[in-house]
Amino acid sequence: MSSNRYHSTPSTKEVLDATMEANDCAIRAQNLGKCYQIYGTPRDRLRQFVIPRLQRLARQTPRQYFREFWALHDVSFEVRKGETVGIVGRNGSGKSTLLQIICGTLTPTRGTVTTNGRIAALLELGSGFNPNFTGRENVYMNGAVLGLSKAELDARYDGIAAFADIGDFIEQPVKTYSSGMVVRLAFAVAINVDPQILVVDEALSVGDELFRRKCFSRIEAIKSSGATILFVSHAGATVVELCDRAILLDDGELLASGTPKSVVGRYQKLLYAPEDKREEIRNEIKTVSNPSQVLPPRMRATSISTQSAACPRAHAPEDFFDPHLKPQSTLAYEPHGAVIENPRILNVAGDPVNCLKRGRTYRYTYTVHFTEGASSVRFGMLIKTLSGMELGGATSAQGAREAMAYVAPGSAMRVEFRFQCNLNQGTYFLNAGIMGIRNTEETYLHRLLDACMFRVLPCEDNLATGIVDFNCMPDIIFLSDSESTVTA
Repeated sequence: MSSNRYHSTPSTKEVLDATMEANDCAIRAQNLGKCYQIYGTPRDRLRQFVIPRLQRLARQTPRQYFREFWALHDVSFEVRKGETVGIVGRNGSGKSTLLQIICGTLTPTRGTVTTNGRIAALLELGSGFNPNFTGRENVYMNGAVLGLSKAELDARYDGIAAFADIGDFIEQPVKTYSSGMVVRLAFAVAINVDPQILVVDEALSVGDELFRRKCFSRIEAIKSSGATILFVSHAGATVVELCDRAILLDDGELLASGTPKSVVGRYQKLLYAPEDKREEIRNEIKTVSNPSQVLPPRMRATSISTQSAACPRAHAPEDFFDPHLKPQSTLAYEPHGAVIENPRILNVAGDPVNCLKRGRTYRYTYTVHFTEGASSVRFGMLIKTLSGMELGGATSAQGAREAMAYVAPGSAMRVEFRFQCNLNQGTYFLNAGIMGIRNTEETYLHRLLDACMFRVLPCEDNLATGIVDFNCMPDIIFLSDSESTVTA
């Protein structure tokens, strides 16, 4: 087991070690900051190297020939052992800088980072390879950097080579590899060192579909073994699916930390915010207090499920409306000339319902008011689980070309999506959204996350398992002795 420290005296190191062990903490960042010096010209860099020294000798106030850029500002958080934490944020928010500091490839300007366990990093894959060495030689070199002995690498080499699946090229110099082969080999090395802490920075898009599935499976196995995972991705659905908790970074600041669903929702709201509203939304995110965020993931899920399951007619034969079943986590994007109102579910008779019967068809409907003219307009809906995992949905058109060409200001529309409830017993959420062209790009004109919620009632004699009912029908056939012999 290894440990990385920055800016720590021996006495502080001992205190941190004891605290980390007592709190079962894998990663701790305290008041972390990283500043870069930005020079206008190469001449300014030379001036900064020479002139301030001379000014100090002359007892003058040194002049500064650069401007400061803070990639991280006072970032503090902890990651427990065995926890999977996702980091989301816009480009340039400081995510990669934070991961590099945690992995030890960058030194912070301020603050401390403490890690407890062997780290494997999937950052700039292949950047540490020597192009003149063979793939085999680079495997041993990278493995040694990650803390493995030669005996350990000998035992794991066949598994690494099989995972990379680059054939005889592993005995050739890396400079003869394609970029994809380099990335595959680097991923194979990092993922097969049995890390106690795995750091992933958008590395799951490497290779073809088969290799990506193999990467996900390996990461899932590492997670199941009790390792700590720090995961950066722009794909909110992936963060919701893989992570126990999420962190939102923006302009180097930690804006929010909590359930993946709530943090990804706030990240998406900030991502689509107009420039003049961005600072207001940033402040809103920082000041929002969500009590469920401080609970461990399992306790959160249990508390939500228990609350939503309180239904006096849980075994009612028909669908109905429960006035107490209202979403408390609705999040609205800033509108761009359109506003969604009155989202609800209707049964075939046109009655509002939120306790549904499996197998029946329903209508999800909402009203849209356009305060400005809009072009290439299309509407959408999405069904999600309690944890925020996206189950499916639909849009009114495949893309901007097939969308409504123009909607005049002052228009009002009712949007309806018919769907068949093929879900098993549980509680689910619905999103509503409008897309349109603004400044030559398609974006959300308005969107509601968790706009509506519903419960699927229990069904007697139910053999279906999991979330979705695929209408699987069991058929058990006894084989004769001759058929059994042939089958065997």
